Amino acid sequence: MPRTVIRGGLVITAAEETHADVLVEDERVVALAASDSDVARGWTADRTIDATGKYVIPGGVDPHTHMEMPFGGTFAADTFETGTRAAAWGGTTTIVDFAIQTKGHALREGLDAWHLKAGGNCAIDYAFHMILSDVDEGSLKEMDHLVDEGVTSFKLFMAYPGVFYSDDGQILRAMQRGAANGGLIMMHAENGIAIDVLVEQALAEGRTDPRYHGEVRKALLESEATHRAIQLARVAGAPLYVVHVSAEEAVAELTRARDKGLPVFGETCPQYLFLSTDNLAEPDFEGAKYVCSTPLRPREHQAALWRGLRTNDLQVVSTDHCPFCFTGQKEMGRGDFSKIPNGMPGVENRMDLLHQGVVDGHITRRRWIEIACATPARMFGLYPRKGTIAPGSDADIVIYDPAAQQTLSAETHHMNVDYSAYEGKRITGQVETVLSRGLPVIDGHAYTGRAGHGRFVRRSTCQYLD
Repeated sequence: MPRTVIRGGLVITAAEETHADVLVEDERVVALAASDSDVARGWTADRTIDATGKYVIPGGVDPHTHMEMPFGGTFAADTFETGTRAAAWGGTTTIVDFAIQTKGHALREGLDAWHLKAGGNCAIDYAFHMILSDVDEGSLKEMDHLVDEGVTSFKLFMAYPGVFYSDDGQILRAMQRGAANGGLIMMHAENGIAIDVLVEQALAEGRTDPRYHGEVRKALLESEATHRAIQLARVAGAPLYVVHVSAEEAVAELTRARDKGLPVFGETCPQYLFLSTDNLAEPDFEGAKYVCSTPLRPREHQAALWRGLRTNDLQVVSTDHCPFCFTGQKEMGRGDFSKIPNGMPGVENRMDLLHQGVVDGHITRRRWIEIACATPARMFGLYPRKGTIAPGSDADIVIYDPAAQQTLSAETHHMNVDYSAYEGKRITGQVETVLSRGLPVIDGHAYTGRAGHGRFVRRSTCQYLD
């Protein structure tokens, strides 16, 4: 391993900003010292990176991706190889993907299948959550074993009856098991039973365009499910993490719970901060590009989400990266919005879009790092190995140019999908160089990584709990 010194940059972590040089050796951060200090000047290295005028930030931790995910008769377009490469281009150095239990099969089968997909293929480090599709005595017992193996979070769905859906009794049992073994329950909070009624009614009335996907998945059905999940977690004495929060009403439910001191957490995603139902209504079936669940909301919800991020009622921004090409995949839903594969690309854009949130005055620089790096790492048992720049941490480091101008486009992104959800959007800030465990995977706007560099990371339990 080469010895590397990063000189002259502004080091930004969730805790502080400081002009410091960073010494990297044997995949880890060895030391930080003031840039003008005798200590820093005395360092020698095989490679020196000049970060003058740049930010030196921790690699991003995206705790919600779906590489190669099966959905609606097709598969997410990014493999672990293409998806982690795109993540690296965007300054993300760790993903936590979702292994899926197939109904009627053991958790172990699903986890083993995802290890086979990812092993030897990732450009950056990765970990897994486990999706529980079939809560029974067998899968509840298996949860204990997975926690011991570093798979310490479990996702359940109140949506998608017949596919991933769990009823309230199953959810309660899983939460009780999580309370006992330390596993964190992640919840897709939408009332899927009611949504299916509204889908059936809309299609019967000839409302088939993509925009109706948003209209039937009502904000009230997100907030109702969020409220119900919180109450079930209270009964179980369990912590709760609500994924992809999109609606002001759902944020209000989380805020009330947190004001009571409950261990309830929430994430949102860039699509809910920057896009809206206006995109779902784009003509000529273009709205299909923006079909995801929870759905995009009217623009006025964005202010509540940004406010939740500032007040810490929302703690994390993930991507829910689950890309389907417009041609041949999203088009499966022409004439029936319910057949449009649910998901959007975004793993490459998250760090840049959140920096634009800094530029636009929504959040501070330190909060940017907190919601994109440090808190995801703490939430899912990766800190301080990931999510910060400190002696002993993995040398997952991004040199970020805060003044660079770029235009997001499918022509220039590296995700394996034929459109960009942010096509033509001008943003300020761009990744320049990315180190993953001390090795450059992006070097001066060039990809120098390789499939297989990324390693599986065993996680501890949520670090926000006693």
